[in-house]
Amino acid sequence: MRYLVMTLVGIFLLGSASAEIKRTSSGKPDLSGFYDSGTLTPVDRPKEFGDKQFMSSEEAAAIVERTKSGLAAANQESDPNREAPVQGGDGNNGSGAGGVGGYNAFWVDPGSFVSEVNGQFRTSIVYDPPNGRRPAMTPKGQAAMAANFASFAYQNDGSASWLAKTGNGPFDGPETLALAERCLLGFSAGPPSLPGLYNNFKRIIQTEDHVMILLEMVHDARVIRIDSKHAPDSNRKWLGDSIGWWEGDTLVVETTNFKERTGLYGGDENLHLVEKFSRLEDGNLHYDFTVTDPTIWKAPWSGAFVWKSSTDKVYEYACHEGNYAMGNILRGARILESEYDGPRAGAGE
Repeated sequence: MRYLVMTLVGIFLLGSASAEIKRTSSGKPDLSGFYDSGTLTPVDRPKEFGDKQFMSSEEAAAIVERTKSGLAAANQESDPNREAPVQGGDGNNGSGAGGVGGYNAFWVDPGSFVSEVNGQFRTSIVYDPPNGRRPAMTPKGQAAMAANFASFAYQNDGSASWLAKTGNGPFDGPETLALAERCLLGFSAGPPSLPGLYNNFKRIIQTEDHVMILLEMVHDARVIRIDSKHAPDSNRKWLGDSIGWWEGDTLVVETTNFKERTGLYGGDENLHLVEKFSRLEDGNLHYDFTVTDPTIWKAPWSGAFVWKSSTDKVYEYACHEGNYAMGNILRGARILESEYDGPRAGAGE
């Protein structure tokens, strides 16, 4: 009898605690809605915080104010009568477009708050390892990262210096550029979904047997099958193969079957991801994830942050404005190669 009473009390308290959570007709938490996953909480813990796992509300407020002031200064209207940039750029890529001047910070929207998890402001999204930083990469992982960003390494060089190296060049064709540079995957698409410099909005549509997550960044869409089985290993995708199940009020999603190149920088075909989605009483979403990829990182790593519920919509992301930029990148590379007079790989052999 005592056990029955305690069980009923526990059920009552649990029901009271989650009574405000929006639910579907079957009683599952309804995750459907629009969310802003932008946050000023960095993925890796900054060195200034040392071993501190949490920051004070005053420190969080200072980060918000510093970011707000910095964006306001960077978003000053450009002088329409300014001179043309110096040939080859000024070497300051922080101004955008390889140091030859880009638009101001109008499109930059990293978020306006430090993520608060369980009433505390974490100093980083990563919470495991305990130092708040992603573990070291394996030699293969380091090589994969270098290859992924090979084309970026030449953006301020001003010459076709890649001709001095053996192997394929970074601008030999569209397929040699990074997936994000080709607008095939968003810069923060993942999975896991990490906050980016802009376009952090998401839309979730939930049915009884599927959950769809539409990412504003490059309009990637993940379709998660509920209570299903993974597709055969031969069926591989950039976003992986995702299946989910409910553990109480938490949706657990396991993703495998990635391609050799994934939306997580460095991740490869051995990437294994577990995500947990929990709807909070205030309508926000608590997002937790664990990355395991032994060929890329020397240990698994986990992170968590909050996606803010929003009434804003997800808008179309027109990457590369019709892809004219892709043709111009390759066209410019051919011009630089024709002008190059430096050392060449294999010359004199």
